[in-house]
Amino acid sequence: MSNRISSFPPVINKDSEILILGSIPGVKSLEMQEYYAHPQNKFWTIIFELFNEDFTKDYQQKLQILKKNKIALWDVIDSCERKGSLDSEIKNETGNDILKLLKDYPNLKIIFCNGQKSYKNLIKTFGKNIEIPIVALPSTSPLHTISFDKKLKVWQQIKDRTSSCLSED
Repeated sequence: MSNRISSFPPVINKDSEILILGSIPGVKSLEMQEYYAHPQNKFWTIIFELFNEDFTKDYQQKLQILKKNKIALWDVIDSCERKGSLDSEIKNETGNDILKLLKDYPNLKIIFCNGQKSYKNLIKTFGKNIEIPIVALPSTSPLHTISFDKKLKVWQQIKDRTSSCLSED
């Protein structure tokens, strides 16, 4: 019995300067075919809060907010076996080709990892070969139980970074 799942293609364009990497989509995201689709995951709430945008459930509008702020989105893991949505249940994973993405999109200036699983996998697989900064952020998953305000405060680094990226243009 295989519970092999696959991640989504990257959300990216030639203007993207910031890459946010998750581990691999959870059950709800796979069902909806949307990044961070679980209503209790705070990813989109944090993004909208950081950029002072009015929250919407419309996925295409969410993606536009990322594009407008030069943010790309992908996962460290391309496919794996997993029961449920827990990162701790991930087995037999195959990674996405992050180095190829960085080569294909040379405007990327920094990687933010959404949670420890994506950070540890990225460092283990590519650490020495990635020449841009890599920052681990607290997971936006409801299972990572620090308060929303604490998560938002740490995630503020993305906003600070987009401000400096945008002012360099």
